[in-house]
Amino acid sequence: MGLLNEILKGVGGNALTSEHHNMLFDTVAGMISNPQTGGLQGLLESFKQKGLGDVASSWVSTGQNLPVSSAQVQQVLGQGQIQQIAQKLGLDSSQVSEGLSKLLPEVIDKLTPKGSIPSEDLLGEGLGALKKLFGV
Repeated sequence: MGLLNEILKGVGGNALTSEHHNMLFDTVAGMISNPQTGGLQGLLESFKQKGLGDVASSWVSTGQNLPVSSAQVQQVLGQGQIQQIAQKLGLDSSQVSEGLSKLLPEVIDKLTPKGSIPSEDLLGEGLGALKKLFGV
C-alpha cells in the first residue's frame, strides 16, 4: 500500500479506491498551485480568515501538525466547492471533506519542510516529487 493510501486509510471505508485517492491528491495539488486563488498562500489565508490560522500555520512550521476536522475543511472551502469536488470524483461530500482533512496537512507539511512557503517554481517541483512519493 502506498503512502497516499496510508494517509487516507479509513476515509470513506472501503468505498474509496486508489483512483479516488489519486484524484484527491490531484485536487489538493490543484488548490495549492492555482494562481487564481492565490495558490498555497491563498489557501492558507482562507484558513486564517475562518479562524484556523494556527492550525494551517502548524502545517507550514517545522513543529507538530495540528489536525483539522472534515467540518473545518468544509467551513473553509465552502459547501459549494466540496460538492463540486465530490461530483467530479464521484464521491459524497463527507468523503471529500474527510479525505481533504487528512491530505491537506500532510501535503502542505511536506511542501514546507523548512517552515516557509517555497517559490512557485519550487512549489511545482515539490508537488511533482510528492506525486512520486505518494505513488500517484
